[in-house]
Amino acid sequence: MAGGQERILRGRIKAMQSTKKITRAMELIAGSRIVKAQQRVQAAVPYSEQITEVVRDLAAAGGTSDSPLLAGRDEVKTTCYVVMSADRGLCGGYNAGVQRAAEGEVKADVVDGKDYRIIPVGKKALGYFRFRGYQLGQEFLGFTDQPSYDDARRIGEHVVELFTSGKVDKVELVYTRFITAGSQEVVLRPRVPLGREAVVGGDGKDALGADFDFEPDPSTILETLLPRYVEARIYAALLNAAASEHAFRQRAMKSATDNAQELIKNLSIVMNRARQASITAEIMEIVGGAAALEGDDLEAGYVDLGDDATDAVGTTPIDPIQVATTATIAGDQAADEQAEGRAVTTLERDELTRVDGIGQQDLAALGREGVTTFKEIATWTADQVGRMNELIGSPDRIQREDWQGQARRLHNAKYPDDQI
Repeated sequence: MAGGQERILRGRIKAMQSTKKITRAMELIAGSRIVKAQQRVQAAVPYSEQITEVVRDLAAAGGTSDSPLLAGRDEVKTTCYVVMSADRGLCGGYNAGVQRAAEGEVKADVVDGKDYRIIPVGKKALGYFRFRGYQLGQEFLGFTDQPSYDDARRIGEHVVELFTSGKVDKVELVYTRFITAGSQEVVLRPRVPLGREAVVGGDGKDALGADFDFEPDPSTILETLLPRYVEARIYAALLNAAASEHAFRQRAMKSATDNAQELIKNLSIVMNRARQASITAEIMEIVGGAAALEGDDLEAGYVDLGDDATDAVGTTPIDPIQVATTATIAGDQAADEQAEGRAVTTLERDELTRVDGIGQQDLAALGREGVTTFKEIATWTADQVGRMNELIGSPDRIQREDWQGQARRLHNAKYPDDQI
């Protein structure tokens, strides 16, 4: 059964995998929408250029210059900022860019003692400026990723009405201009009044050099066409903002997908280490339990041999106490020590990993052979050393790392009265 840490890590990896699928799907969707948005931007260019040319020709043909949309105010007291953001997040720094740009202009106006009004286009701009207590006008929401000309017409009619009624003296657009799929920039474009440069440059003639005939008069047509010109420019700004939003979202989701993959990789490494540690601990518990069972001494007991019991020669009576003592001695080494008349000392299990070179796998191999003390290692014969080298997979590792010398020193330090 997996440990608690392993279960937690596996859950986090699964969550990251789900997040990666979502961000990858959003990246692909944004990438496909960029192409459509670029096509819409390019499709709107001829209309914008043509209406600009018509406005210039009308002005050159004698259109009045007294239109409110052309005549600027002597003093700009109130500026209206149309801030074009997105309705949704998860698009990197797209929203923050236009918000900071508009906020910087507003603060500059406040420092200069001027008034302002913000027209938020998109839920993110509305939430940002409303939370900070800025002066807001009418908001336009729900179409930022796929704007239509009708949306631009509603915005244009509103800002033109604000300007012509005298509520604001200047209207500026704050949006992100789409350059390429990898390059966009936040721009600030004065839109109302149009300014003289918007109507200069026309000649009022056709391709053959003949003068245009206007019906009704150029002034009337210009008065009708100028609001359409404002709407066309706002529509172009909305299309640029939508394309930029998709480009920002694609880059943000690609970065999120890459980060999720890297996090999955790192968590998998940590989980594998935790699983290996858990398996190693279980193996050590099994090996340690088996070694403990194999290393238990025989229980001491008394053997009743009767009064006439004799030894192997048949001449000396055998003491029952001596027989019981002999039965408690385990191994050839204890029998030799008794034969030599030395006292037998029962040794407790030693921490064999204190011998430099003995790792967990070596400890498991020693446990399978019943080796649990320093003394057993220090008193190995040459044949036993060769056999243990084969078990640990090295022909001369025990000699090279001096296991016996280290074990002898550790035993002598632990049992001063039982020097090897």
